Amino acid sequence: MKDVLQTNKKYAIMRVLYIFEAAFEYFFTLAVGSVYLAKLTAYMGISDKVTGILTAFVSLGCGFQMLAIFMAKRRNKKRLILFGSLLNQFLFIFLYFIPILRMSRRTKTALFIVMLLVAHIIRNAINSPKINWYMSFVPLKQRGRFTAKKEIVSLVSGMLVTYALGSLMDHYETIGDIRTAFIICGCCLTALMFLYSGILLATEKPQEDIEKQKFSVKGLFREKDLIKIVLLFTLWNIASYATTSFMGTYQTKELGFSTAFASIIIAITSLIRAIFSQPMGKLADKRSFRNMLIVCFAIELLAFGVSIFTAPSNGKVLYPIYSGLYCLGMAGINSGMLNLMYDYVKVENRTGAYALIQTVSGIAGFLITLLFSPLVEYIQKNGNQIFGLPLYAQQVLSIFSFLVVAVILLYMYFGFKNSKKNTETENVIAERTDGELSQNVS
Repeated sequence: MKDVLQTNKKYAIMRVLYIFEAAFEYFFTLAVGSVYLAKLTAYMGISDKVTGILTAFVSLGCGFQMLAIFMAKRRNKKRLILFGSLLNQFLFIFLYFIPILRMSRRTKTALFIVMLLVAHIIRNAINSPKINWYMSFVPLKQRGRFTAKKEIVSLVSGMLVTYALGSLMDHYETIGDIRTAFIICGCCLTALMFLYSGILLATEKPQEDIEKQKFSVKGLFREKDLIKIVLLFTLWNIASYATTSFMGTYQTKELGFSTAFASIIIAITSLIRAIFSQPMGKLADKRSFRNMLIVCFAIELLAFGVSIFTAPSNGKVLYPIYSGLYCLGMAGINSGMLNLMYDYVKVENRTGAYALIQTVSGIAGFLITLLFSPLVEYIQKNGNQIFGLPLYAQQVLSIFSFLVVAVILLYMYFGFKNSKKNTETENVIAERTDGELSQNVS
């Protein structure tokens, strides 16, 4: 299998397409997240509390990845993934046009919320089979380094997109015509949607034989290590969303950052993540994903520690430090947890396992945001004080995230004592790819 996946040009091309697919999808994530989402909601007069909940729709959408289980035995996954991608990206694009529609504020707000939620639901419903599809082209022993390369391309190119978006928003906001900025962004995302669709069309169809023959829901719940991984994902989503869901409005309001300054922070911290993605991948391939994740979560602990002390008086210094550390930890967390699942779960159960993991952890991330939204509103209305202490809401949430990440570190150290490699994967894919090559030759 090593020789087949590494030397056959067909699979090399598929991996290149995967890198571009991930980058283009990341551009959409940037355009409808954090600071830019806050700009859209602020224009429509949506409160910080509601904006925080909308930001957490990313997590809630993950709760619908269980729909992917019903796709495990579906014949034409490529067609479904292509249609779902077009639809969810169209909905994301339309978000930029809703604020300028001639409707009542209440109608526009309701339409905005519904379209954002539906877009995330569709995106997550197809995410698990899509990842399983593209990861089937990656050699088992190079997953750490490959996912690092993929992230580097996304992050570096995302820096340019972020800077362009920020400059565009600030320019038109300065001249009092931010509506034009929304229109330009919407048109650019439309062009990007067609490029993304071309990549999906050019990618070889998913190899469905293994899942069609072996997948069963009962088999999924017999995976003994799956619960451990579900808990890990869930704890991280709780720690992350509790604070990051409210950081977009914190930057634009309390900290007083311009969109351009916020974009520069995103660009610099993305560069940090890009620089360290490859070393993290090499560390994982050499020392195991478990050990790499321990390092990354220790960095996140430090990040939230800095965030606890970040306030308007020092925001332009400490917030970039917090964001830089957060992205440094993220250089290995996303790929590390995904590949940890690949190490522990049988090949025929991966689509279902990833869907289950994302469902449970996604709902947890959204619920924690929903739970803390009234607290954010209370602290803001109370003059940024709680229990008589002068603290901003995001500082209080950072304390919570710090404590949860400390629990995660202990869990990683004692709960995943030995790294495990699913060697069955290598054998199954080897048989599958050898068979394909034989058919192509004949």
